[in-house]
Amino acid sequence: MILQELARLKAIVIDVDGVLTDGTVQVDEHGEQLRTFNVKDGYAMHLAMSKGLQIIVISGGRNAGVQRRLEGLGIQEIHLGVADKLTLLQDITQRFRIELPDVMFIGDDMPDYKCMKAVGVAACPADAVEEIKQISHYVSGLGGGKGVVRELIEKTLKLQDKWYDDTNVKSV
Repeated sequence: MILQELARLKAIVIDVDGVLTDGTVQVDEHGEQLRTFNVKDGYAMHLAMSKGLQIIVISGGRNAGVQRRLEGLGIQEIHLGVADKLTLLQDITQRFRIELPDVMFIGDDMPDYKCMKAVGVAACPADAVEEIKQISHYVSGLGGGKGVVRELIEKTLKLQDKWYDDTNVKSV
């Protein structure tokens, strides 16, 4: 059952475009690509790290603004511009001595497929592509960029009895 797997998670790996964002890319007059993030996702990622859950971002896209946003949340494992996500995921989990069954991968499109098949919990937003929905253990009712990361982290931390602690409440 999915609840048992969430209760034992040690790491959550998150894609950016289509998961942390709605997949829309706006381009300004200088050619800068802009994305919108959900602050509730940010809060949940920050809280999860403070509770000992490893948050890892692996994305095929590369953007300085995305890098700054994630660094601002305190995420240390930020990997942008990655073509082979599975090899990187295996390297990271080996370095942290985390078994793949203890990892959740939140993805939305075909570049995430191999990683999602390899981990203990595969999850996706409601607007993920059909092939990703078919292999996911959990399909959120929320679309990408609409709080799906918050939803999954909240469920995980509640099952681990780590969700609420008034000494750790901080806005990000």
